[in-house]
Amino acid sequence: MNKFIQFGEQVAGYDIPVLNEREIRAAAGILFLATYTSLMFILFDGSFILLKYVIPVFLLDLLIRVFINPRFSPTLILGRLIVRNQVPEYVGAPQKRFAWSIGIILSGAMFYLFLVVNAYGPITAAVCFICLIFLFFEAAFGICLGCLVYPLFFKNKVQHCPGEVCDTKNRPPIQKVSVGQLVMLAAFIALPFVGAHFFHGYISKAPHAMFKPAKS
Repeated sequence: MNKFIQFGEQVAGYDIPVLNEREIRAAAGILFLATYTSLMFILFDGSFILLKYVIPVFLLDLLIRVFINPRFSPTLILGRLIVRNQVPEYVGAPQKRFAWSIGIILSGAMFYLFLVVNAYGPITAAVCFICLIFLFFEAAFGICLGCLVYPLFFKNKVQHCPGEVCDTKNRPPIQKVSVGQLVMLAAFIALPFVGAHFFHGYISKAPHAMFKPAKS
């Protein structure tokens, strides 16, 4: 029987506790959506109310993950329900615990500044931006930015990273990027700027109602 308080799970074939990266990415996406939406309310409506609800939930969720058991994290439970039909992708638990501890520090700072001091400024903006970057990279790319600095603080070798990026290996042809692909990427990035230069006057016109004649 699994212990109530533990971090990671023992899976056959893995010599250290592991977690399911798929549900972690799903949970990161949920937290990203909640945080991003609350910031949009601040930006367009000047309302901090939603963020003041999101921050305690964010902090409590991470505290449960790190100090009790990731199995009981509400967002990870929801993530597990969402991806339960997908084959698990196991990642090492130690580096995830370190990364989530960084999240506790960041969300704890936000909790103090927003809910205790009830103030905002460049510091809160910077912390929110860092949190969004961490969540986005985890959800969109499966890249744990906190895990990247784990070797700087611990001598233990990082094991079982998402996509096995910890292991040095030669990339197969399907992963290599050619010069032609880079040129296509550069052209695609430049396209909006070129279009804005030549068609700004036309694009900037306000649209008219579909079933009403356009004003001359």
